[in-house]
Amino acid sequence: MNPRSEMLNLIRSRKEGHSLPQPFYIDQEFFDLDLELIWYRDWLFAGHDCELLKPGSYFTLQVGAYPVVVLRDREGRIRAFHNSCRHRGSRVCTSVRGTSAKLVCPYHQWTYNLDGSLAFARQMGEDFDPSEHSLKPVACESVAGYIFICLANEPADFAPFRELMQPYFAPHNLTEAKIAFESTIVEKGNWKLVWENNRECYHCAGSHPELCKTYSESPNVTGVSGGGEDPEMAEHWARCESAGLPAKFQIHDSGQFRAIRAPLLREAESYTMSGKRAVARPLSDAVQAERIGALMLFNYPTTWNHVLIDHAVTFRVMPIGPNETAVTTKWLVHKDAVEGVDYKLDELTHVWTQTNDQDRRIVEENAFGIRSPAYEPGPYSELHEGGVIQFVDWYARFVETRLGGSGQSHIRRVA
Repeated sequence: MNPRSEMLNLIRSRKEGHSLPQPFYIDQEFFDLDLELIWYRDWLFAGHDCELLKPGSYFTLQVGAYPVVVLRDREGRIRAFHNSCRHRGSRVCTSVRGTSAKLVCPYHQWTYNLDGSLAFARQMGEDFDPSEHSLKPVACESVAGYIFICLANEPADFAPFRELMQPYFAPHNLTEAKIAFESTIVEKGNWKLVWENNRECYHCAGSHPELCKTYSESPNVTGVSGGGEDPEMAEHWARCESAGLPAKFQIHDSGQFRAIRAPLLREAESYTMSGKRAVARPLSDAVQAERIGALMLFNYPTTWNHVLIDHAVTFRVMPIGPNETAVTTKWLVHKDAVEGVDYKLDELTHVWTQTNDQDRRIVEENAFGIRSPAYEPGPYSELHEGGVIQFVDWYARFVETRLGGSGQSHIRRVA
């Protein structure tokens, strides 16, 4: 049986409400299919507008087999290109980030303008046409300070995501923020295990003492019921929305992305050990309300986010292999906030640095056990792991549809 048929058969025969069969977490051919069916076809979070301050600023990332460069052109537009020279394929930009008036391939110095057009290629003969050898573009969209890319030749419509995200994030003015700190860790586990761990707080009390000082373990926060029946949640939404901050739980019909604004514990304002603000200067001059909690956005397969009154924490998931996943975390503050004056870096980053490392160990132990021949799919808790059930249902539905099946699994509306 070929891998596509095997994957489709396993999707169709899987136990609903259970974890996936072993090959989905460890098999190289299934991982390659994940890249083909999801990562090379869907919109992926790449980075932030504020990382590209001026024309010629760029950053690079690797999506499976595809190296990509994202930059700001001379007109101030954000563009993305395949980071592969049209001469013999060498990477043009080899640094993680930089600034350059033109992009110069280090191999034979083919030189590209910031719009991707070929500006210079020496000694190529009279019949050579530079216009036929521009860098290949990658679909690129910017919304509310976030940059998304799509590798597909015919990208899915970005408008539904923009329509959901923009109202929630616009007040926080992340286009005018700056990156205070960035870290990337490699978790030795499949990308789906990283997401499954993120989509529940069933494990939080026993694993995240720092985070649990301010972050609620309630399934209303991590699940997909919304939590509007919870008086505390409903009161929080009403107070935030009266201040002009959209807050109510929203999820797209596809189940791929959603947003919610949730209160922190004990009237905390930020993810710190004390619950007090980590940054004296608010993240956005436009947000004056108190106790706004955390604005959370999830968009499969690449990003989850927490936006607070004083800073934002954004996460990018990138698969490396069937048993390796890179998780990049960025802490954003107001562009004029000064380290050592408005904030202490260790206080700003402590809670999520610790939480990330704890989650890394959890995922790696999970992956280690799944590799056992004795592993079989186990049941999720409908009370605490509704978010995990919904993620796995989304994954199974997308994969089944793209393999040629019906993809009729529904979005699970459980807490």
